[in-house]
Amino acid sequence: MIRNLWNDLNGTFFPESALDYMPVDRLREVQLQRLKAVTALVYDHVPLIRERMTAKGVQAADVRRLEDVRLLPFTSKLDLRDTYPYGLFAVPMSEVVRLHASSGTTGKPIVVGYTTEDMEVWRQVIMRTLYAAGYGRGDVVQNMFGYGLFTGGLGLHGGLEAMGATVIPMSGGHSERQILVMKDFGVTAVCCTPSYFVHLLEVAGRLGVDFKRDLKVRRGVFGAEPWTEQMRQYIEITSGIKAYDIYGLSEIVGPGVASECLCQSGLHVFEDHFLIEIVDPANLAPVPDGVEGELVITTLSKQAIPLIRYRTRDLTAIETRPCACGRTLRRIRRISRRSDDMFIIRGVNVYPSQIETALLKTEANLPHYQIVLTRRSGLDQMEVRVEVTGEMLRDRLSEMEDLQQRLAHSIEQITGLHTEVTLVQPGTIPRSEGKAQRLLDKRNEGK
Repeated sequence: MIRNLWNDLNGTFFPESALDYMPVDRLREVQLQRLKAVTALVYDHVPLIRERMTAKGVQAADVRRLEDVRLLPFTSKLDLRDTYPYGLFAVPMSEVVRLHASSGTTGKPIVVGYTTEDMEVWRQVIMRTLYAAGYGRGDVVQNMFGYGLFTGGLGLHGGLEAMGATVIPMSGGHSERQILVMKDFGVTAVCCTPSYFVHLLEVAGRLGVDFKRDLKVRRGVFGAEPWTEQMRQYIEITSGIKAYDIYGLSEIVGPGVASECLCQSGLHVFEDHFLIEIVDPANLAPVPDGVEGELVITTLSKQAIPLIRYRTRDLTAIETRPCACGRTLRRIRRISRRSDDMFIIRGVNVYPSQIETALLKTEANLPHYQIVLTRRSGLDQMEVRVEVTGEMLRDRLSEMEDLQQRLAHSIEQITGLHTEVTLVQPGTIPRSEGKAQRLLDKRNEGK
């Protein structure tokens, strides 16, 4: 049934990016038809979901309106781990043409699968992501997201090729070579994590390459980790490019769930494929538009591993004002923090994004930092290690103490916590070709 709906609704009425401008009434009709189909699919073919629906006294036929999604049970990353590897799949393996998986560094890896139709949906939403950010035929795009089991590299690669761009499949690492390829190949656009791009700016400086003068790169899409508006400003000012935020999760599809447009005023969700809710993470009750909560996603067209009311742990809100670009797709605010990124120190809830905001607010050229949590005499301690530039070491040695005080004051203003700030030599904090490790929690070491 869901395959027939996909064929009927995908591309027939609105080809490619024109889907972003679908009349709202028609968009809601598409969502409802697909919600009914995917609910029936999981009820019939995913035992865990059927058991939970039965326990709630809900059958697939009870979903008659979009609001009825609230009758359905939530799912989470734990469900994917508990049913590892294929327990949430809704189709036989003979229909699965691609598998991806998380690294599994914090437990069993998350395994996701794609049918042929799923792959086509993925290509389509990636194309719409890239069109929204101004990419097009004729761009030479250096893709530095990781290839392999991670969804980022291959996911973006497929959409870039489908739209007619020239793709350079660099993956991550080999940073000096990345800069040389950008220069020699005439790269016009990039794809990677924001923290890795900041590292590349540093490498380019060491090589004597000026992004604005020596390179043709004019835009980039960045995702796979939370990043702040202050980090975006740092990237744009330092490199001279336009930096666009993209959003996705391997569990849902990979990159391609939502994207900023040229207006950079929130991320448009591709609602014909993803039904979103914002709930209070404490009690899971829905919150009004404009109020921050946890993003919950139901896949509307995924066949291999359809997910119902998946708790992303990402904190955001639905933007209430129409976008100037004219897209009818609703927008979510940029995701700079996750509920499971939060740590508690001396009874105060703290997010790494708050530390980043404080540092960049005080000193715009200090993007490399790490939060270290320890315990002394039974009390939690927070140290923020911040790299200084070589120029600062040479020219501002006498001002280091003042800089430490200003950074500590800025952090205290935002978090309410007195924090030890340590200025460290350039290159001291580990770099990553993937997601940056901002938090090092040593509080339980030695126990």
